[in-house]
Amino acid sequence: MRIAQVTATFPPYLAGTGNVCYHNALALAMAGHDVTVFTSERPATATSDPPGITVRRLPALLRLGNASVLPGLLNMGGFDLVHLHYPFYFGAELVLLRSLVNRLPYVVTYHQDVLLGGFLRNAATIHHRLLATRVLAGASVVLATSWDYARFSRLGPLVERGVVRVDELPNGVDSRHFRPDVEVGGLREQYGIGPGDRVILFVGALDRPHYFKGVDVLLRALTRLRDNGIRLLVVGDGDQRARYQTLAARLGLRDRVVFGGRVSDARLPAHYVLADALVLPSTTMGEAFGLVLLEALACQTPVIASNLPGVRSVVANGEDGLLVEPGDAEDLAAKLVALLGDSRRRRRMGERGRAKVEARYTWERIGTRLETIYRQVLAASPEPVAARSARAR
Repeated sequence: MRIAQVTATFPPYLAGTGNVCYHNALALAMAGHDVTVFTSERPATATSDPPGITVRRLPALLRLGNASVLPGLLNMGGFDLVHLHYPFYFGAELVLLRSLVNRLPYVVTYHQDVLLGGFLRNAATIHHRLLATRVLAGASVVLATSWDYARFSRLGPLVERGVVRVDELPNGVDSRHFRPDVEVGGLREQYGIGPGDRVILFVGALDRPHYFKGVDVLLRALTRLRDNGIRLLVVGDGDQRARYQTLAARLGLRDRVVFGGRVSDARLPAHYVLADALVLPSTTMGEAFGLVLLEALACQTPVIASNLPGVRSVVANGEDGLLVEPGDAEDLAAKLVALLGDSRRRRRMGERGRAKVEARYTWERIGTRLETIYRQVLAASPEPVAARSARAR
């Protein structure tokens, strides 16, 4: 198959949507398919493209955050199928237009609702009703990362009305890269963390589009922990990092929080192995899954995550992690105390988490399932105009 993957973000930009696209594309290429990724060009970034994949980084006519108008999407041709990673404002509409002109089938991975604040909240609602619904309705199938999220997200009413066809395809993890026997090396010395200190880890983008990650909630929870032998390591970078650093200082946490900045993919597993627990304290349904949860579990590190639709489908509460009320710093602090105070419980949770990842969430399993979905779509779709023209030549 000739497959186009379309995404607003892609590595080296650190975000879940782009990482999912990366691994989807890689798994398909390894299965022998011809895969091209279309994404937005970003200035002054080193590229590390997956082997066997063509990555076209298109110039943007207009850019608003991660949304960008990419006229080059209208030139996509010769593909059997397009896979759109949504949300992608402006890009999604161009995929729909291209599909209508060429009768090119497309599938959509619905990563999360777009939840904005202030006056932009109404704009997002209007966009969903007028444009996003049209994009989703035009897809051969919409892939939700969990049935739980599909039910409670903006997809729910569309499914009930029969507007879209939804299937479940979870995100995955590279269990050979993220594993518990990775050497930690000199990370404690690098970050000034004592040999007896317990480590809470946060991994995520610290930029404006990811305002919902709940870093401020985590910092406030840390103020409730009286044990000075507990340190928070924040991995990630972005335009909000300085604000979080200022908040940490104002809360009196300057000596207990380390902002490690961006970490290479090669070194990321060691950070999970170093940690006693990973925390994903997201506050809204802008968080739909949480790839970092799988990465931590693959490294046998237990997790604490917000009890949000989709996110809670990844965590078996009490088995391989704990769930907390979104935005509740007191509840988060209590769960941290319970988990950090019981090393045997952490070990058991980590072992269960690793077993679950190997059974359900490897990218190989996800890739095989995605390939099956593509074949089902193509079997039920008329031949695209571009493919028919190419064969005539």
